[in-house]
Amino acid sequence: MSTVERPMPPLNADERTTLESWLDFHRATLAMKCEGLDDEQAADASVPPSGCTLTGLVQHMAEVERNWFRRVFAGEQAPPIYDPQADPRGPDGGFELAEGATLRDALATWRAEVTRARERCADRALADTGRFMEQAVSLRWIYVHMIEEYARHNGHADLLRERIDGTTGV
Repeated sequence: MSTVERPMPPLNADERTTLESWLDFHRATLAMKCEGLDDEQAADASVPPSGCTLTGLVQHMAEVERNWFRRVFAGEQAPPIYDPQADPRGPDGGFELAEGATLRDALATWRAEVTRARERCADRALADTGRFMEQAVSLRWIYVHMIEEYARHNGHADLLRERIDGTTGV
């Protein structure tokens, strides 16, 4: 039985509630895919030749949260988390695991970035904008993009988890 709460998004709600609920649903799905695994399992690149791991996916999504909500939307100068030498305007990293990386630490960092993202968006309208590639980008667009990003990577997490211990669904 899962300890991660993942409520079904409401079937008939306003736009913001719908977008935020689907984003939170996908965030919870990623956490559920990692539940009950030890560091060795979560660091297993179980779909060769890919080096993708569950810990790497969690780290990547922390970078993605930081990039879109803090750098792009809020305009913060937030350096990369997992590769301090990387150009913060470049692709979101985090996939590679440093020696000693743990799932617990990755999840804590990711959860902190999710909390910061919620804080940055709480008092902002969906039409409010940040800057991406020299253009204005709305919070609405960012929410849709983040739902897509999580959905894609949760598919990867499904395959990884099934290969690790046979767990499917969720």
